Amino acid sequence: MLSVNDRNIISGMVGAVMLATTLLVSIPETSQAAGIKFGNAIPGTMITKNVQSIRERRYENLVEQQTDFSCGAASVATILRYAYGQEGITELDVLDGMLDVADPEVVKARGFSLLDLKNYVESLGLRGRGYQVETETLDDVSIPVIVLLDLNGYKHFVIMKKTSGDRVYVGDPALGNRIMERDEFVASWNNIIFAIVGEGFNENTVLLKPRQPLTARKLTDVFAPVPKHRLLDFGFIHADLF
Repeated sequence: MLSVNDRNIISGMVGAVMLATTLLVSIPETSQAAGIKFGNAIPGTMITKNVQSIRERRYENLVEQQTDFSCGAASVATILRYAYGQEGITELDVLDGMLDVADPEVVKARGFSLLDLKNYVESLGLRGRGYQVETETLDDVSIPVIVLLDLNGYKHFVIMKKTSGDRVYVGDPALGNRIMERDEFVASWNNIIFAIVGEGFNENTVLLKPRQPLTARKLTDVFAPVPKHRLLDFGFIHADLF
């Protein structure tokens, strides 16, 4: 457990960054999405079309990390919010909860660990399951999972939403939603996936329906709900699903 002093130091770091972020986002951005009205497209009618800014599209259905050590917390918050329906949960909520279960020496030296993520989700009544996956069976991962990538020496938690052919759809708390080439992903990945399993999982989660590239090749990517028998492969039990 963290000592009072350790917790105060780390909480102070999180609080300072979150305060700075709050002050920054309070400034109106010209890229903010809005509705566009089209008049007389059909005589006597007004059509309104909602649009997204580039930034909103980038972080669609994704909790953006607000500190340089909170990628794991943001990834967990994303899965809890968009796969388990915990709409109000924030990165700060997860950070605060992880501080209760973290090893202070690990946090000080390397940030939060995969064990901290596991201990936190289990404190919520869910289960954290880690699996070693061979590259050849990557396409068999049919639920959104958290993976640790080594990006030029920087260890970074992201969400692997789906793989399809030579593409891996990633929810990156720092860079936003993106598509990685399979070879690039595999070269950065340690062959471990971390699954959050338990009651309340949405088999139709939007995390399994990432936006596809605007090319004809996208027609080969078909995203469908996870069959219940596939969920059992990742640690779900019948009581979670039926």
